[in-house]
Amino acid sequence: MSFDLKNLVATRMGENYQLHGQHLNPTLVEVLRITGFDKVYVRAEGAYLYDAAGHEYLDFLSGYGVFNMGRNHPIVKKAIRDTLDLDLPNMVQLDCSLLSGLLAEALLKKSPSHLEAVFFCNSGTEAIEGAIKFARAATGRSKIISLKGCYHGLSYGSLSVTGNANFQEGFGPFLVDVARVRLGDLHALERLLEKGDVAAFLFEPVQGKGVNFPRDDFYPKAQALCHSHGALVICDEVQSGMGRTGKWWAFQHWDLEPDIITVAKSLSGGFVPCGAILTKRAIYQKVFSRLDRAVVHSSTFGRNNLAMACGLAALDVLENEKLIENSAIMGQKLLEELDALRAKHSLIREVRGKGLMIAIEFQEPPQTGLKLAWRIMHRIDHGLFAQLVIVPLLSRHRVLTQVAGHNMDVIKILPPLIITEREIEYFVKAFDEALQGCRQFPGPILELARNTALRRLKGKDHHANGRAS
Repeated sequence: MSFDLKNLVATRMGENYQLHGQHLNPTLVEVLRITGFDKVYVRAEGAYLYDAAGHEYLDFLSGYGVFNMGRNHPIVKKAIRDTLDLDLPNMVQLDCSLLSGLLAEALLKKSPSHLEAVFFCNSGTEAIEGAIKFARAATGRSKIISLKGCYHGLSYGSLSVTGNANFQEGFGPFLVDVARVRLGDLHALERLLEKGDVAAFLFEPVQGKGVNFPRDDFYPKAQALCHSHGALVICDEVQSGMGRTGKWWAFQHWDLEPDIITVAKSLSGGFVPCGAILTKRAIYQKVFSRLDRAVVHSSTFGRNNLAMACGLAALDVLENEKLIENSAIMGQKLLEELDALRAKHSLIREVRGKGLMIAIEFQEPPQTGLKLAWRIMHRIDHGLFAQLVIVPLLSRHRVLTQVAGHNMDVIKILPPLIITEREIEYFVKAFDEALQGCRQFPGPILELARNTALRRLKGKDHHANGRAS
């Protein structure tokens, strides 16, 4: 009997959470069930997800920024079918494949002219790992400077430069040649650079955790300091690149000229894992410096045909459908409409962002009832309040969003770049109503707090029973 994937999916759909609870990550399953995020989506198209009943859910998460051109884009799907139909040789390894050469050429056409070489890999964290190696090889130095609050990935090198204790807990020790500075602190950066051992300054132009970025000329001045002290500039564009912020690359908002760019997430349109390092030829050749070092840094699946074909199709879609321009226009409209809600909701402290990478930050309100609710939530868990908004957005309005990071009163929205005024109007109305629901104290506040407290008690009982046995 031949393998029938369609029949397998049709007969087993709905077992998703049971299977994950048994064989993958039961802790994640528990979190999703507590928050009501345990939906079973059966189809996806464009800016929407669909459940078995046909209900549509507006996707303002985009797989953490993977689906810049929307889900299941027909042009990228066709590229996959065409690649399979061509029966091309794949991952021969000791050859130079056509599709990887074509994608490298296309990527560099969208990049600053001083960047001339590409290395393909599978993910953002792998691109960061490679960028660290490239910087060390090119400079002969070891230290990497990153920003406090940054996120660069979860493998050991990328986790070492990540400035977030929640992800690092329990996994130390990390790389020792890492230093971090506060966003905007040029003096601290200069003091570190003066020691002469810094290989590179690594940063997300727009930070994924919290959507933070400088409002001044910190980046251009930091770049000048790095280059004057012989250090490289690495821009992590894994989430902020590919049109997400209304420009091809987020660093273009500050007219920067990075020595290395890391790319991933939406590079392949969400179908096949794909990442890349873009850099100067001189830096590249410091890594592959001799004939016997031609494969000293490599990635088995990095140049696979499906990923390369998807990348070529994704770049074509972004350009020909003018999605970068749409990101800038729709992003500005969304920022303005959300910011207008501040006059109505004292909970909103700030709305910030670039393009369609936007954060809504909350603050303790002055009203007595809301202030009490705010303080109760923060005593239970400092990052719980934002859940009070994203949970009803999904359960009542079928809008998928995310909290911007651990212990943050911030919601991040990452809509696909294809959205129109229709999606903006729906989201703003739903968000407005979700904030109005927060005023119903204790109501949803008490329910979410109770569920969280019960989960914690259950966890303590489990650990206590484990110690007793």
